[in-house]
Amino acid sequence: MSYVALYRKFRPAKFSEVKGQDHVVKTLKNQLKNNKIAHAYLFNGTRGTGKTSVAKLLAKAANCENPVDGDPCGCCPSCEAIAKGASLNVIEIDAASNRGVDDVRQIIEEVQYSPTTGKYKIYIIDEVHMLTKEAFNALLKTLEEPPEYAVFILATTEVNKLPITILSRCQRYDFRRITIDTITDRMKELMEAEGQQVEEKALRYIAKVADGSMRDALSLLDQCLAFYFEGELTYERALEVLGAVDTSIFGRLYDKVTDGDTVGSLELVNEVVALGKELTQFVNDFTWYLRNILLVMTTDNVTDDMMEMSAENIELLKAHAGKVDQSEIIRYINVFSELSGSLKYASQKQILLEIAIIKLTKPQMKNDYESLISRVSNLERMIESGNFAAAAPTKMQETAPAPTKEIKELDIAVPEEVQWVADNFGKINDKLSGLLKSYFRKNEIKVSSDGGEKLLLVMDKFVSDSLLNQQVDKKVRDAIASVLEKQVDVEIRVLEANENYNDKFKQLIKMPIEEEM
Repeated sequence: MSYVALYRKFRPAKFSEVKGQDHVVKTLKNQLKNNKIAHAYLFNGTRGTGKTSVAKLLAKAANCENPVDGDPCGCCPSCEAIAKGASLNVIEIDAASNRGVDDVRQIIEEVQYSPTTGKYKIYIIDEVHMLTKEAFNALLKTLEEPPEYAVFILATTEVNKLPITILSRCQRYDFRRITIDTITDRMKELMEAEGQQVEEKALRYIAKVADGSMRDALSLLDQCLAFYFEGELTYERALEVLGAVDTSIFGRLYDKVTDGDTVGSLELVNEVVALGKELTQFVNDFTWYLRNILLVMTTDNVTDDMMEMSAENIELLKAHAGKVDQSEIIRYINVFSELSGSLKYASQKQILLEIAIIKLTKPQMKNDYESLISRVSNLERMIESGNFAAAAPTKMQETAPAPTKEIKELDIAVPEEVQWVADNFGKINDKLSGLLKSYFRKNEIKVSSDGGEKLLLVMDKFVSDSLLNQQVDKKVRDAIASVLEKQVDVEIRVLEANENYNDKFKQLIKMPIEEEM
């Protein structure tokens, strides 16, 4: 007899063997036990979550001659015929290849004939969202008023493509992604039944790669077992078969990226490529690694289950977490998430990966908001560590005499002039430069006069924290002096959460926000 794949060999024979879909199983069993089977069901969910398996179990249990607590007996002629795919009462249709109106009309003609044996004639239509508009219209009347012996089970991964008229005539069940723990426990049961030794760490990694799909997990496990037919399937062997890399490489790449080592990062990418690793999987795994670092930075009590990592690896992540701030990690994740979507259909995956690495290590190459924050953070770290040195003066600078400039003492502005500054702060902002000007353009800054000779700037706490040590008040005073040629006292107020200001802040106006070209 030919070899049977694991996902086919261990297809659930009872509802209790369906994992991760208890909310669906309990409802269907109650309907079967109370003989309240609906005429139309809609099973929606991602691939490999058990839609077709549950549909076949429902068909078996509905026609079973000796059901046991809602489960099919598996021994009667009806159950055996359905298991072999030879039952005339259970018709499976693949809507991906039988999607036209003529295919549906054939179903409508056949449904008029009652089953020769058993109670129900059951139609399982897989990938039902692939039917054409005309086919849906032809199915609609039969789905609304089918014969009492007919049951339709529609399965789909894209429920949004179904007409509302179809949805309203079906009992809808949403199949959830199966958790890593549930998939791991199921694979462990099957390996014990097969007498195969598999390291639990390898099973957990396979479950993680399967992304909530039990079928994908069993297929990947089948692939690993076929490669290492003799001996124990270890974590390292599973990584080798699936084209993945060990987490130590992610730690090395993270160190090089945070250090701004572009050459070292690209050399590590070449090393991964030389090992024959699948780059899409590598990018997804590194994004997950960055996610774990962000969790460590933002969560006080992280658990092994939350991180899907060992306690030793969590300690290593904590050591990594102190190298950069949270906004930098979020920028890394955004870049790699965008890359992950681009790699799916790319022919030059390595080039795209290398460009993403350069974006991380050279934020000065981009002028967007996140890159600007990254550049400022890098400068602050360099200054704190003492690795920042001012450029040496040129020979011309050393010999040239310092320019003399007559310092003119300015008059103090009157209240009306201070109010004019508050009303026209956009013109003042044009005289600012660098990071401060960019922040004032892109963030809401409230400006008001206190009715005297003082200008009040009310800044959001995030903005004020980002501009620490920038001497905001002095730079604003200088900008006002260049426009008004008067002295204006500037006071910075930080807007705290749920803080209430007195009446003098009620007249605050928003500064015009300009889009930076």
